[in-house]
Amino acid sequence: MNVITAITTRRSVRRFNSTGVHRELLQEVIDIASAAPSSGDARPWSFVVIDRPELLAQVSAINPYATAADTAPAGIVVCGVLHREKFPGFWVQDCSACTYAILLAAHAKGLGANWTGIYPMRERVDEFRRLLQLPEGVIPFSLVLLGYSDRRPGEPIDREAHDNTHYNIWENQRSSIAAPQTSAAPLATQQRTTIKR
Repeated sequence: MNVITAITTRRSVRRFNSTGVHRELLQEVIDIASAAPSSGDARPWSFVVIDRPELLAQVSAINPYATAADTAPAGIVVCGVLHREKFPGFWVQDCSACTYAILLAAHAKGLGANWTGIYPMRERVDEFRRLLQLPEGVIPFSLVLLGYSDRRPGEPIDREAHDNTHYNIWENQRSSIAAPQTSAAPLATQQRTTIKR
């Protein structure tokens, strides 16, 4: 599967069949995803593979949007490792790129996958830290649930971005997107003060 096909045919999978996923395949997906770009080539991430049913059963209780954990045979938690950063604060972008690379690698290997968020939700961060016994300075960022889909893929969706593409300046000011009611700055400030580094 070439990279363009992987990107354009990837879909989020929320229901999996009962076929297990070998650890060797999970490690291969992780190894591929570790080639993702990162600021200063710091690669400030580590991974926790969850393949014990009793742990997966707790995931949807922690994150109500992670219902795919009910049928997934495995999950990969992408964690930010703060002492590996070269440029403080960029670990979020780095771990985002790595998480997306997991999705593409899994798809290329015939697996279905679903990205569920952990950071910056304080309660989820704390609960995953407890569940996985993470040390200080390691922040659970995302959980990718993996397995073999129990459904056939649907028709490709038209996701071309012509209406969302601007060159040099933001064109057509009248149709500009309304600003959100709350600024992202307070959330970022809150996370710096409440998430233990």
